[in-house]
Amino acid sequence: MHYNQPHATATWGTMGTDWERGVDFSGLIQERFERAQQAVNNKGLGAVLTFDFDNIRYITGTHIGEWCRDKMNRYALCPSKGKPYLFDPALPAKRITCPWMEDRMEAPISNMCGSLPPAMDVQKAFARQIKRVLSDYGLADQPLGVDLIELSMLRALEDEGITVVDGQQAMLDAREIKTANEIELLKQAASMVDAVYEDIARAIRPGRRENELVSLANEKLFLLGSERVECVNVVSGARGKPHSHTFADRIIQPGDMVFLDIMHSFNGYHTCYYRTFICGKPNKYQIEAYEKASEWISAGIDVIKAGVTTADVAEQWPQAKEFGYRNEDEAYLLQYGHGIGLSLWERPILSRRFNFEHPTEIKEGMVFAVETWCGAADGSGAARIEEEIVVTKDGCQIITNYPSDHLISCGLPGCEVY
Repeated sequence: MHYNQPHATATWGTMGTDWERGVDFSGLIQERFERAQQAVNNKGLGAVLTFDFDNIRYITGTHIGEWCRDKMNRYALCPSKGKPYLFDPALPAKRITCPWMEDRMEAPISNMCGSLPPAMDVQKAFARQIKRVLSDYGLADQPLGVDLIELSMLRALEDEGITVVDGQQAMLDAREIKTANEIELLKQAASMVDAVYEDIARAIRPGRRENELVSLANEKLFLLGSERVECVNVVSGARGKPHSHTFADRIIQPGDMVFLDIMHSFNGYHTCYYRTFICGKPNKYQIEAYEKASEWISAGIDVIKAGVTTADVAEQWPQAKEFGYRNEDEAYLLQYGHGIGLSLWERPILSRRFNFEHPTEIKEGMVFAVETWCGAADGSGAARIEEEIVVTKDGCQIITNYPSDHLISCGLPGCEVY
């Protein structure tokens, strides 16, 4: 493998200090809200009401823990004028921990994904609450963008005379280009995975199970300060062809290719970061598979710079039938790329499935992951490689630093890592 693009400069420490620059969290909160508000205005909306946890965090700089992510009982308003408004179930705590929200907070009204059924009319009280707050901002007669919402809540807003439209596109517009503080947090999150892969390389050996490697990765990430381990995929041996996209309790054997995808977040900012290893020494088919995956990811990365399109990148990748899949629909996610930030998948999306008909311009300051896959011809496994990159004016910088220039052999006497 050879990349013509450099690795990013080293990260700062993860602790805030008075003697080193690090992350400016106050600046981060303000920058994100200003971008969100500008996007709301650009779309001609009065406000965006968001239930998506990552959008809430982007607008308000607040968080409540992952237990609440799928409950639909927390939301925020980004108005086209004025400051953000938060509806939070831990309101007394937020008054202490989030002084920048001042008194622009109140308790939410939610039927919690239907746990309180529509017959209880909770949705009507919710809609009246939103209309009141919009009226206080002078925005009740303007379109309200919403990112995602329960159907009963949507109907209740409409019954209150509120025009509800798509608000997710405004939020994705705002989040498309990352600030310097966001890029620093993405680099720090990736550096934690660098460390995990060193432990993984030393743990792979005959008799180790896939789920044990998942456990090891979770423990290491939380020790390093991760706030959420969304998923660790470990796929070994023949389970890798075709890609199963999940781990199991399979026992790793000599000669197995083992690839992992580690998805976690630090201060909200995600990783999506594949690496492939071999338990023992590879045969010629496994080497060929790794070299092809390496060639494809290198070709994609080498064309990335501000001004090119997602189609320019996707064009570097093989057609689905060239690597054993029926069509681009079934091969989706294999030769692939996606924006990464507070969410695992953001803009842009890179794939032969969509990019030729709908190319998207790649812009300076975007951060996204690029990933490729290739199965070994003898069916013994597959190679999977992924890099996260920051787009610059003249190219890009790689922020995933664990070696990927060759297939690392480990787990048996005489191997590179034992």
